[in-house]
Amino acid sequence: MDIHELKCDIIKQFKTRSAKERPFIVAIDGLGGAGKSTIAYELAKELQSICSVKLIQMDNHIVERNKRYDTGHAEWYEYYYLQWDIEVIKNNILLPIHNNNLQLQLPFYNQSADTVNDRKVKLETNSILFIEGIFLLRQEWRTFYDYRLFIDIPRTFREERVLQRDVYIGDFQARLSKYQRRYWPAEEYYLEKENPLAIADRICDFLK
Repeated sequence: MDIHELKCDIIKQFKTRSAKERPFIVAIDGLGGAGKSTIAYELAKELQSICSVKLIQMDNHIVERNKRYDTGHAEWYEYYYLQWDIEVIKNNILLPIHNNNLQLQLPFYNQSADTVNDRKVKLETNSILFIEGIFLLRQEWRTFYDYRLFIDIPRTFREERVLQRDVYIGDFQARLSKYQRRYWPAEEYYLEKENPLAIADRICDFLK
């Protein structure tokens, strides 16, 4: 399925939805380096001519550093379980939307200040809400989506992307070490625990 086919599929599902008092929620999941943000931006841009579109990127809603680093847990555990406040995401974003609440209070993370501040986000009924991020199909969240997309590209491509991309971590060896300790074990845990490819409505490999 290419991007055009995916767009058409989302439009079809959107137009035939039963819950029309709230946004149609599209989850864009995938492991690190899969291209989630690129696809989310492209879909949001393409679908703006159809209806109102909003994009929530989960990396904007993580918790403060001291809640996810040096906690006494293994690093992969910190990333999977503590990077986001799982219950806050559920109760402040996903559940209110299903209760037809169009005024959300979202926690936004300020990286430079290492603080979290709530901001109001307004949604519209006849709209599409894209939620983009890793681990979206975890059991605490997955039932709230109307359309579940998982971007699945070969691990070698993903690893090369993230190791070249994440220069903020340090030099190449520092990047590799952190991914080996923190990110990749959490991803493997997610695949084994939740099996997101079996849960997704669509699986796309945009390298093909």
